[in-house]
Amino acid sequence: MSRKASQFQKKVMSLGYRGKEVFKPLNTGWIDEHVACVREWIANIFFYTRNGTTIMIDAGYNYERLAEKMAWLDVDPATITHVLITHQDTDHVGALERDGSHLLDAATLYIGRIEDRYLTGEAKRKVIFGLYTLPQVTIDNEKVLLDDGDVFWIGDIKVEAILVPGHTWGHMVYLVDDAYLFTGDTIWLGPDGGYSFINGLAEDNGLAVESLGRLERLLRERNNAPKVITGHTGWSDDLDFVFSHTDEVCVGFKRQKPHDPSAPYDGYDESDDTELRARTERLAAVVPVFGASNEAEKARSFWNRMAPLYDVAMGGEDGGLGEAIKYVRSYVDTLQHEASSHRWDLERPSFP
Repeated sequence: MSRKASQFQKKVMSLGYRGKEVFKPLNTGWIDEHVACVREWIANIFFYTRNGTTIMIDAGYNYERLAEKMAWLDVDPATITHVLITHQDTDHVGALERDGSHLLDAATLYIGRIEDRYLTGEAKRKVIFGLYTLPQVTIDNEKVLLDDGDVFWIGDIKVEAILVPGHTWGHMVYLVDDAYLFTGDTIWLGPDGGYSFINGLAEDNGLAVESLGRLERLLRERNNAPKVITGHTGWSDDLDFVFSHTDEVCVGFKRQKPHDPSAPYDGYDESDDTELRARTERLAAVVPVFGASNEAEKARSFWNRMAPLYDVAMGGEDGGLGEAIKYVRSYVDTLQHEASSHRWDLERPSFP
């Protein structure tokens, strides 16, 4: 069902989410010398390389251009023998499904033990607040089932699996070499910071919020500040920004506020994702519009929003504030007149 599900998502979700600034994927390219990204419409898949070993994080849609875009990064599909899966939604496992591209047939799949219940049919994946059941995903790859807190090595690469249920019942995030946190659909990065991922796509939004808070506490207790890399909204290494709205959920059915000028109108339009850019441009971190990690910017933003209310409270130009404005205007006009005539009298207008 992957091919049908992928095409269904492209058509229906493109129509439903365009203009709402919800999906803001990275383009294909490199974040740094270790992490590369392939864009598949609104979804990102990642490759982490260290000491000659490359692992893949999530497997995207059943996407016809996967091999092409991997070539932009000089990543050979034949070298990918380990794939970490955050969760089993078709925009994260499409390349591994039975009717997928078969580029990764030799790869071992790492997935949470609870999440695997979707693959076996023991659990049904529900979205749209539980109203719609997605088709079962079928994967034939060898699997390694993971539990919360499992730590394992792939070559010289250290991986820790951390359970964050909510979006799905068995969603995992992966902390790689203690320096990179791949979060799948756990965190949604808005222009003013991170939120729990889109409300209508979660199995349990309350549980998702709890999981996000637990994840933040875990990192802060360890004094660990990795690069946080999301499945649909870019990355950031500022934990204050990433976890600035841990008790809130992204509401996906309306246009997002605050406005994000960098957000694409339609995340499924990938016309700006090119090989030239993939080879020549680094993928920048999410830049906060209102400076969620900057106190001065937060204060400035607050008072900009409060100014109209303050004006009303003070009576506008018909109240005390209005009189002050008139006085200042008169004072400035007098100074300009004196300067133009080169006459500077000591007397100044007195406050009425």
